[in-house]
Amino acid sequence: FHAQIPEWEIIDVGGVPQLRHTFAFPDFAEAIAFTDEVGALAEEEGHHPAILTEYGKVTVTWYTHKINGLHVNDFIMAARSDQLQ
Repeated sequence: FHAQIPEWEIIDVGGVPQLRHTFAFPDFAEAIAFTDEVGALAEEEGHHPAILTEYGKVTVTWYTHKINGLHVNDFIMAARSDQLQ
């Protein structure tokens, strides 16, 4: 599934594989608006990422806590996150 979202990197955090991508924005207002959209998507699906919002960028990290790793749903949610921008 990773080939379908090539801009996302697979990282290892304490032995737990995770999908991470940083989205760029021209200012904080657009970054926070995107954060809100990702948050709404997460609530809708009942699957919640780690989100770091900074001036001009938002880093989103998806993984499944229950299995301490990546599930097909993480790849789906990453692709859906891409569609929000």
